Amino acid sequence: MSDGPSLRVLSYNVHRWGDDREALARVVRACAPDVALIQEAPTWWGTRRKREAMAATFGLRYVAASARNAILIADGIDLQDPLHWRVWRPFVRRRLRFIATQLPGGSVGGRTTLGDVAVALVVCHLGLHIRGREHELDQVLRGCKSFNLPYLLVGDLNEEPGGPVWNRLAAEGLTDLGVDAGPTFHSDNPVKRIDGAHLSPGLAGRVIPLDSIEGVTRDDLIAGSDHLPMLLELTLP
Repeated sequence: MSDGPSLRVLSYNVHRWGDDREALARVVRACAPDVALIQEAPTWWGTRRKREAMAATFGLRYVAASARNAILIADGIDLQDPLHWRVWRPFVRRRLRFIATQLPGGSVGGRTTLGDVAVALVVCHLGLHIRGREHELDQVLRGCKSFNLPYLLVGDLNEEPGGPVWNRLAAEGLTDLGVDAGPTFHSDNPVKRIDGAHLSPGLAGRVIPLDSIEGVTRDDLIAGSDHLPMLLELTLP
């Protein structure tokens, strides 16, 4: 734990808020984030109402979103200048003889403070099209850089380390906070690390192990979503 200012950020793919909602809420409340960066937030009919209701079960407030990404904040946290943008992705993905459509992509970010330093927090969810992800990441990184601030980028990358997306993030000089965090998918038997948390220069941080958080149980993690969350503590170098 840092002696200086810190910010507690939760990155979580909540599987469209379609699994065990009470278990999911227990996990998020136990993590007690200042900011939650959500992937696969509920959508379709009554989108805003559903997201506000979900945030309320977490003890948080819904403030901004793009596509299926959303930002929730705790009382006393201020998120300014929210920027949300659509991310172009191939409408159809192909793998061998399998063809499927993809939902539109997006990314959302905002500016907050860490101590007296302004920082940007950005969340994305990259698609299933292998080559399409690289183009999506270009768009997401442009959005990150548009804040002209040190930033945290989190999201479901739909790709394991060593792939082109991860290589590009490393080439950008970003720090992979999850390098020692272990796999994040599937929650009942995690074997793949497809969720990322990356810091630009000017920030420091760590992943808080889930098994160190009182109130987070394996049963709730399995029941609440198909992904495991990443709980991060951001600090200044």
